[in-house]
Amino acid sequence: MNAPRPLWQGRALALIGIVLVAFSLRSAVASLSPVLDHITRDFAVSSVVVGLIGAAPPVCFAVFGLATPLIERRFGLERVAIGALTVMSLGLLLRGLANDSLTLLAATVVVFAGVGAGNVLLPPLVKKYFADRLGVMMTLYSTMMAISTFVPPLVAVPIADSLGWRLSLGLWGVFAVLALLPWITLLLRERSLAPTASASDTPPPDPTDGIDDVTDAVAVATGSIATAPADRRVFGRLWRMPLPWALAAVFGTSSTMAYVAFAWLPALLIDVGDVTPATAGFLLSLFALAGLPCGMVVPILIVRFQATRPLFLVAVAAGIVGLLGLLLAPTAAPALWVVVYGLTAILFPLSLVLLSIRARTPESAVALSGFVQSIGYAIAAVFPLLVGLLHDTTGGWQVPLVVIIGVLVVSIPAGLVAGRRRTIEDEWEARHGRW
Repeated sequence: MNAPRPLWQGRALALIGIVLVAFSLRSAVASLSPVLDHITRDFAVSSVVVGLIGAAPPVCFAVFGLATPLIERRFGLERVAIGALTVMSLGLLLRGLANDSLTLLAATVVVFAGVGAGNVLLPPLVKKYFADRLGVMMTLYSTMMAISTFVPPLVAVPIADSLGWRLSLGLWGVFAVLALLPWITLLLRERSLAPTASASDTPPPDPTDGIDDVTDAVAVATGSIATAPADRRVFGRLWRMPLPWALAAVFGTSSTMAYVAFAWLPALLIDVGDVTPATAGFLLSLFALAGLPCGMVVPILIVRFQATRPLFLVAVAAGIVGLLGLLLAPTAAPALWVVVYGLTAILFPLSLVLLSIRARTPESAVALSGFVQSIGYAIAAVFPLLVGLLHDTTGGWQVPLVVIIGVLVVSIPAGLVAGRRRTIEDEWEARHGRW
């Protein structure tokens, strides 16, 4: 087994670039809803538009998640990463310059087009430059994405109060612009070097080198999903089995909880929790912060202890308790309800780990990942808009909260199916014979 080389040895620019990309991908999602109260003082933003803004991330992630691999094959990882970051930077700038709800929505779609592409590109970039340190790097960028989810709500309102909401929104574009610089430098350096000296022509170390623990093993599996070619035959079979649909329902539930919260939680807390916009932003930050330990602990508990079903039921129970608290006693302990609701973040790393261990090969895993994420994001795109429509129709938050609680309850059978210790190949062979 070869010793992995230091992270910064000959690849410091890639390290900096990956960290900055990871930070930029999530800060765009979490920085808008805390300052909607400030924006509405300048122009009206209807609940339908807020719902569409909340639906934009999963829709863009699904669409551009499918399109990006095709573009990358033609232009290469670094060029497409530069393009995605440029689009994201432009969208963040335009969002800060919006003069009505439609331009705000259009700029948000531009932002998440770039984010959707970045989500797909980041694991292959890690695999290209850090194949010998996958576990460390994927933990690093996952942690950075978690940090960039809870920091923006924490500072967005204070900045908007002192410097205006436009600067509060546009500020996050600075990180996207900074993320461009290492990749532009790497691309220029690659062009100037002879092909034999190019970093991309150097055979990467064996991805299994340096795997010391469960977290590294999970990271290798996730990296394989991101780069392996999809098998159309396998993808076609997934439609005919319960397990892939169960995994899609779990992933869709996870995404629904997150995007409904980022679209509506601050407004809900201001309306029924009797808190200020600054406090609502802080509470949204607490919601996001709950995902940080989940991402570190859940993969180990699943792979080492086969704890899929207990973790799923804990996440669902926590979500129901937190939402019931907001429904029945919103002013009693809003911070407690938000943190408990935030434990639904368990479902996200749970879903990602299951995408790797519920398939025998990287080829079938990438087909399963595409199936689950496309359907899951389609499910998640419905609910931010539905919550806004229900809020407008009923004039309150009771019905929307009941609907979101219903999503958690309905997902329970899917979670139990997803928790079965079998692969999609096992399920196919039990029903149809040889895989």
